[in-house]
This record gives sequence, C-alpha cells and structure tokens, in this order.
Amino acid sequence: MHIADTALPEVKRITLDIFRDHRGFFCERFHEDKFNAVGIHENFVQDNHSRSMPGVIRGLHFQFSPMQGKLVGVTHGRVLDVAVDIRPHSPFFGQHVSVELSSENGELLWIPPGFAHGFCVLGDGVADVFYKCNALYSAQGEAGIRFDDTQLGIEWPIAEKNRIISDRDRQLPTLAELKPQLAEWFPA
Repeated sequence: MHIADTALPEVKRITLDIFRDHRGFFCERFHEDKFNAVGIHENFVQDNHSRSMPGVIRGLHFQFSPMQGKLVGVTHGRVLDVAVDIRPHSPFFGQHVSVELSSENGELLWIPPGFAHGFCVLGDGVADVFYKCNALYSAQGEAGIRFDDTQLGIEWPIAEKNRIISDRDRQLPTLAELKPQLAEWFPA
C-alpha cells in the first residue's frame, strides 16, 4: 500500500497492492494496521455501496452532525471522485481535488470530515462505488453543495446534455449561500 498527499493535505490518495494472475486479482481494501501505519486512524462504523449509470453525477454531499469522513473506492467501473474543502477557517476553503478511481487502478481516496464529496461516472459502463464511513449516517446532519457551483470550478467530464442528476442535488445551495452555516458546523 502506498499513500500520497493531494493538493488538499488532509485528503489522501491510497494505492492498494493488487496481486494479479491468470485467475484474476486479490487485494486488501482495508487493513487496520496498514492504514494506521500510513496515518489513517479511523474507526469505520458503516459501509455504503452505490451503483451509478453512465452520465450520473452525485454530490456534493457531506455530514456535519456527526461529522463524517469517508474512505472511497470503486469495485466496478470508473469515476472521477471529487473532494471539496468546506471548512471556512481552512486556507484551502473552496478548493477541490479530483482523482480517477477505478476497479483497475486500485486507488482509494480518504476524505476526512469537513470536506464535501461527489463523483461522476466515467465511460459507458456502470460504476459501483464502495465507501467506509467513520460516523453513522444522519439525515438531520447531512447537507450538500451544488455540483456545478461556479465558485468551485470543478470540471465534470460529462456533456451537460448527458448529465443525470437527482432533483435533490440540483436544488442544493452554492458554497457562498451555505458559508454562514458552515462556520457553525465546522468551527475553527
């Protein structure tokens, strides 16, 4: 396993060791001791799995109560995974990183609390995204930011006419509209 910093220091890109042969492959998607050794000391309490069709964009979602971090990977297909720093006191506030995660590249993305998360499906096939969470889901403690907020400058590689987005995600506020609440949810 190899861990690398991204442009947002708290967001980590993790490359798994994948052992391939004529039968297929094997990898450890999570091993507590190995993750601890690379500085990720989390108690994961919930696993989520989503399947998305070509053209789907999901997000940008986050949880503020309880605050939630996610270890994200892809078990089938390819996605462009995005993390946005939404901590108003952070020098990286409003900045994002984008990483391609796929079933072939063996990469994961650690997205700690205080970051919004979203992804879009790349290519013509479905994508299965699997993520471990360090806090249980709370409908009352979740929020989100519009995926196409111009302040964020995220370049989604899907033509606008081909985008499949939920009504809920289309109605999310922009980062500027949400900033007063973010200061309450993520104090310095």
